[in-house]
Amino acid sequence: LFAIFAFATCGGYSGELRLSVDCANKSESDLSIDIAFAYPFRLHQVNFEAPTCEGKRRETLALIGDFSSSAEFFVTIAVFAFLYSLAATVVYIFFQNKYRENNRGPLIDFIVTVVFSFLWLVSSSAWAKGLSDVKVATDPDEVLLLMSACKQQSNKCLPVRSPVMSSLNTSVVFGYLNFILWAGNIWFVFKETGWHSSGQRHAADTMEKQPGGYNQGGYNQDSYGPAGGYNQPGSYGQVGEYGQPQSYGQSGPTAFANQI
Repeated sequence: LFAIFAFATCGGYSGELRLSVDCANKSESDLSIDIAFAYPFRLHQVNFEAPTCEGKRRETLALIGDFSSSAEFFVTIAVFAFLYSLAATVVYIFFQNKYRENNRGPLIDFIVTVVFSFLWLVSSSAWAKGLSDVKVATDPDEVLLLMSACKQQSNKCLPVRSPVMSSLNTSVVFGYLNFILWAGNIWFVFKETGWHSSGQRHAADTMEKQPGGYNQGGYNQDSYGPAGGYNQPGSYGQVGEYGQPQSYGQSGPTAFANQI
Protein backbone atom coordinates (compact mmCIF):
# COMPACT_ATOMS: atom_id res chain seq x y z
CA LEU A 1 0.00 0.00 0.00
CA PHE A 2 2.83 2.40 0.81
CA ALA A 3 4.57 1.51 -2.45
CA ILE A 4 1.37 2.30 -4.40
CA PHE A 5 1.18 5.73 -2.80
CA ALA A 6 4.85 6.33 -3.59
CA PHE A 7 4.73 5.65 -7.35
CA ALA A 8 1.21 7.04 -7.81
CA THR A 9 2.02 10.45 -6.33
CA CYS A 10 5.17 10.75 -8.45
CA GLY A 11 4.38 8.90 -11.67
CA GLY A 12 0.95 10.44 -12.08
CA TYR A 13 2.03 14.04 -11.60
CA SER A 14 1.37 16.88 -14.06
CA GLY A 15 1.83 20.56 -13.30
CA GLU A 16 1.49 23.93 -14.93
CA LEU A 17 2.75 27.44 -14.44
CA ARG A 18 1.50 30.65 -15.96
CA LEU A 19 3.44 33.79 -16.87
CA SER A 20 2.52 37.26 -18.04
CA VAL A 21 4.51 39.47 -20.41
CA ASP A 22 3.22 43.05 -20.70
CA CYS A 23 5.03 44.78 -23.52
CA ALA A 24 5.35 48.53 -23.87
CA ASN A 25 3.29 48.13 -27.00
CA LYS A 26 0.16 46.55 -25.52
CA SER A 27 -0.80 44.89 -28.77
CA GLU A 28 2.30 42.70 -28.52
CA SER A 29 1.65 41.58 -24.94
CA ASP A 30 0.73 38.08 -23.83
CA LEU A 31 -0.75 37.99 -20.34
CA SER A 32 -1.37 34.26 -20.21
CA ILE A 33 1.58 32.04 -21.12
CA ASP A 34 0.86 28.51 -19.89
CA ILE A 35 3.69 26.01 -19.51
CA ALA A 36 2.72 22.42 -18.68
CA PHE A 37 5.11 19.68 -17.62
CA ALA A 38 4.74 16.19 -16.17
CA TYR A 39 6.52 13.01 -15.15
CA PRO A 40 9.26 11.97 -16.00
CA PHE A 41 10.36 15.63 -15.88
CA ARG A 42 12.39 15.92 -19.06
CA LEU A 43 12.02 19.67 -18.82
CA HIS A 44 14.40 20.41 -21.69
CA GLN A 45 11.74 18.92 -23.98
CA VAL A 46 9.00 21.24 -22.66
CA ASN A 47 8.67 24.03 -25.24
CA PHE A 48 6.60 27.21 -25.05
CA GLU A 49 6.26 30.43 -27.00
CA ALA A 50 6.73 33.92 -25.63
CA PRO A 51 6.47 37.39 -27.20
CA THR A 52 9.64 39.31 -27.91
CA CYS A 53 7.88 42.70 -27.73
CA GLU A 54 9.48 43.49 -31.09
CA GLY A 55 6.60 43.45 -33.47
CA LYS A 56 4.55 40.31 -33.74
CA ARG A 57 7.53 38.04 -33.62
CA ARG A 58 7.49 35.31 -31.00
CA GLU A 59 10.30 33.11 -29.75
CA THR A 60 10.24 29.43 -28.84
CA LEU A 61 11.88 28.56 -25.55
CA ALA A 62 12.31 25.45 -23.44
CA LEU A 63 12.68 24.79 -19.76
CA ILE A 64 16.07 23.78 -18.40
CA GLY A 65 17.05 20.39 -17.03
CA ASP A 66 16.41 16.66 -17.34
CA PHE A 67 15.46 15.01 -14.05
CA SER A 68 13.99 11.83 -15.47
CA SER A 69 16.70 9.52 -14.12
CA SER A 70 15.98 10.08 -10.43
CA ALA A 71 12.21 10.18 -10.96
CA GLU A 72 12.12 6.98 -13.03
CA PHE A 73 14.48 5.22 -10.63
CA PHE A 74 12.19 6.08 -7.72
CA VAL A 75 9.05 4.92 -9.53
CA THR A 76 10.73 1.72 -10.72
CA ILE A 77 11.75 0.76 -7.18
CA ALA A 78 8.23 1.50 -5.96
CA VAL A 79 6.63 -0.66 -8.66
CA PHE A 80 8.96 -3.61 -8.06
CA ALA A 81 8.50 -3.31 -4.30
CA PHE A 82 4.74 -3.44 -4.81
CA LEU A 83 4.99 -6.51 -7.05
CA TYR A 84 7.32 -8.31 -4.64
CA SER A 85 5.07 -7.51 -1.67
CA LEU A 86 2.09 -8.87 -3.58
CA ALA A 87 3.94 -12.06 -4.53
CA ALA A 88 5.27 -12.53 -1.00
CA THR A 89 1.76 -12.19 0.43
CA VAL A 90 0.53 -14.96 -1.86
CA VAL A 91 3.43 -17.20 -0.82
CA TYR A 92 2.85 -16.51 2.89
CA ILE A 93 -0.81 -17.47 2.64
CA PHE A 94 -0.93 -20.34 0.15
CA PHE A 95 2.60 -21.79 0.06
CA GLN A 96 3.73 -21.63 3.67
CA ASN A 97 5.11 -25.18 3.67
CA LYS A 98 7.23 -24.63 0.59
CA TYR A 99 8.32 -21.27 1.97
CA ARG A 100 9.80 -22.95 5.06
CA GLU A 101 11.21 -25.96 3.21
CA ASN A 102 14.99 -26.19 3.65
CA ASN A 103 14.92 -22.63 5.04
CA ARG A 104 15.42 -21.39 1.48
CA GLY A 105 12.32 -19.18 1.38
CA PRO A 106 13.09 -17.16 4.52
CA LEU A 107 16.71 -16.76 3.43
CA ILE A 108 15.72 -15.36 0.02
CA ASP A 109 13.09 -13.18 1.66
CA PHE A 110 15.69 -11.80 4.09
CA ILE A 111 18.17 -10.94 1.33
CA VAL A 112 15.49 -9.28 -0.84
CA THR A 113 14.22 -7.26 2.13
CA VAL A 114 17.70 -5.94 2.88
CA VAL A 115 18.24 -5.02 -0.78
CA PHE A 116 14.90 -3.21 -1.05
CA SER A 117 15.60 -1.31 2.16
CA PHE A 118 18.84 -0.02 0.68
CA LEU A 119 17.22 0.80 -2.68
CA TRP A 120 14.38 2.70 -0.99
CA LEU A 121 16.89 4.86 0.86
CA VAL A 122 18.95 5.55 -2.27
CA SER A 123 16.01 6.20 -4.58
CA SER A 124 14.20 8.42 -2.07
CA SER A 125 17.32 10.50 -1.49
CA ALA A 126 17.97 10.80 -5.23
CA TRP A 127 14.38 11.80 -5.93
CA ALA A 128 14.41 14.33 -3.07
CA LYS A 129 17.39 16.02 -4.73
CA GLY A 130 15.74 15.74 -8.16
CA LEU A 131 12.54 17.29 -6.85
CA SER A 132 14.49 20.20 -5.41
CA ASP A 133 16.00 20.82 -8.85
CA VAL A 134 12.59 20.51 -10.52
CA LYS A 135 11.21 23.21 -8.21
CA VAL A 136 14.04 25.54 -9.17
CA ALA A 137 13.71 24.85 -12.90
CA THR A 138 9.94 25.45 -12.86
CA ASP A 139 10.03 28.50 -10.64
CA PRO A 140 8.18 31.24 -12.61
CA ASP A 141 10.79 33.83 -11.67
CA GLU A 142 13.53 31.63 -13.10
CA VAL A 143 11.58 30.92 -16.28
CA LEU A 144 11.02 34.65 -16.86
CA LEU A 145 14.77 35.10 -17.04
CA LEU A 146 14.79 32.97 -20.20
CA MET A 147 12.65 35.46 -22.13
CA SER A 148 14.37 38.19 -24.11
CA ALA A 149 11.42 40.55 -23.60
CA CYS A 150 11.90 40.41 -19.83
CA LYS A 151 15.44 41.75 -20.17
CA GLN A 152 14.09 45.14 -21.25
CA GLN A 153 12.98 47.42 -18.47
CA SER A 154 10.16 48.88 -20.55
CA ASN A 155 8.37 45.52 -20.47
CA LYS A 156 6.72 44.04 -17.39
CA CYS A 157 7.05 40.32 -16.78
CA LEU A 158 5.15 38.81 -13.90
CA PRO A 159 4.45 35.28 -12.58
CA VAL A 160 0.74 34.56 -12.56
CA ARG A 161 0.60 31.03 -11.16
CA SER A 162 3.18 28.65 -9.74
CA PRO A 163 2.97 24.85 -10.11
CA VAL A 164 1.52 22.88 -7.20
CA MET A 165 4.13 20.47 -5.85
CA SER A 166 2.23 18.98 -2.92
CA SER A 167 1.85 15.52 -4.46
CA LEU A 168 5.56 15.39 -5.31
CA ASN A 169 6.43 16.33 -1.73
CA THR A 170 4.13 13.52 -0.61
CA SER A 171 5.96 11.06 -2.85
CA VAL A 172 9.26 11.84 -1.13
CA VAL A 173 7.63 11.34 2.28
CA PHE A 174 6.24 7.99 1.20
CA GLY A 175 9.64 7.03 -0.15
CA TYR A 176 11.27 7.45 3.25
CA LEU A 177 8.30 5.80 4.98
CA ASN A 178 8.83 2.78 2.72
CA PHE A 179 12.49 2.72 3.73
CA ILE A 180 11.52 2.71 7.43
CA LEU A 181 8.91 0.02 6.79
CA TRP A 182 11.25 -2.30 4.90
CA ALA A 183 14.20 -1.70 7.24
CA GLY A 184 12.02 -2.50 10.24
CA ASN A 185 10.80 -5.66 8.54
CA ILE A 186 14.37 -6.97 8.35
CA TRP A 187 14.15 -8.07 11.99
CA PHE A 188 10.96 -10.07 11.48
CA VAL A 189 12.27 -11.79 8.35
CA PHE A 190 15.54 -12.50 10.15
CA LYS A 191 13.66 -14.44 12.83
CA GLU A 192 12.03 -16.57 10.12
CA THR A 193 15.43 -17.71 8.86
CA GLY A 194 16.10 -19.72 12.02
CA TRP A 195 19.38 -17.92 12.70
CA HIS A 196 17.76 -16.10 15.61
CA SER A 197 16.54 -19.28 17.33
CA SER A 198 19.81 -21.13 16.69
CA GLY A 199 21.69 -18.22 18.25
CA GLN A 200 19.48 -18.41 21.32
CA ARG A 201 20.01 -22.18 21.60
CA HIS A 202 23.77 -21.69 21.36
CA ALA A 203 23.67 -19.09 24.12
CA ALA A 204 21.53 -21.40 26.31
CA ASP A 205 23.95 -24.31 25.79
CA THR A 206 26.84 -22.08 26.76
CA MET A 207 25.09 -21.02 29.96
CA GLU A 208 24.37 -24.66 30.83
CA LYS A 209 27.98 -25.69 30.35
CA GLN A 210 29.42 -22.95 32.54
CA PRO A 211 28.03 -24.17 35.93
CA GLY A 212 29.30 -27.74 35.29
CA GLY A 213 32.79 -26.51 34.58
CA TYR A 214 32.62 -24.35 37.64
CA ASN A 215 31.77 -27.30 39.87
CA GLN A 216 34.66 -29.26 38.46
CA GLY A 217 37.05 -26.41 38.83
CA GLY A 218 37.30 -25.80 42.49
CA TYR A 219 34.71 -24.48 44.89
CA ASN A 220 32.62 -27.65 45.08
CA GLN A 221 35.62 -29.96 45.23
CA ASP A 222 36.63 -31.31 48.59
CA SER A 223 39.57 -28.96 48.68
CA TYR A 224 39.26 -28.69 52.41
CA GLY A 225 38.58 -32.40 52.81
CA PRO A 226 41.19 -34.98 53.50
CA ALA A 227 44.09 -32.63 52.85
CA GLY A 228 42.87 -29.71 54.90
CA GLY A 229 41.36 -31.52 57.82
CA TYR A 230 38.39 -29.19 58.30
CA ASN A 231 35.85 -31.36 56.50
CA GLN A 232 37.15 -34.68 57.77
CA PRO A 233 34.55 -36.92 59.32
CA GLY A 234 34.73 -36.72 63.06
CA SER A 235 36.48 -33.36 63.14
CA TYR A 236 33.53 -31.75 64.92
CA GLY A 237 31.47 -33.95 67.12
CA GLN A 238 33.73 -36.99 67.74
CA VAL A 239 33.91 -38.05 71.34
CA GLY A 240 37.37 -38.16 72.89
CA GLU A 241 38.99 -40.76 75.04
CA TYR A 242 37.48 -39.42 78.30
CA GLY A 243 33.99 -38.71 76.91
CA GLN A 244 34.77 -35.14 76.05
CA PRO A 245 34.01 -33.72 72.58
CA GLN A 246 37.00 -33.90 70.35
CA SER A 247 37.04 -30.49 68.67
CA TYR A 248 40.02 -30.53 66.37
CA GLY A 249 41.03 -33.69 64.56
CA GLN A 250 43.27 -36.27 66.31
CA SER A 251 46.45 -34.35 66.83
CA GLY A 252 47.50 -31.05 68.24
CA PRO A 253 44.94 -29.87 70.81
CA THR A 254 43.62 -33.41 71.31
CA ALA A 255 47.01 -34.76 72.26
CA PHE A 256 47.46 -31.88 74.67
CA ALA A 257 44.03 -32.62 76.23
CA ASN A 258 44.89 -36.32 76.64
CA GLN A 259 48.11 -35.43 78.37
CA ILE A 260 46.17 -33.29 80.84
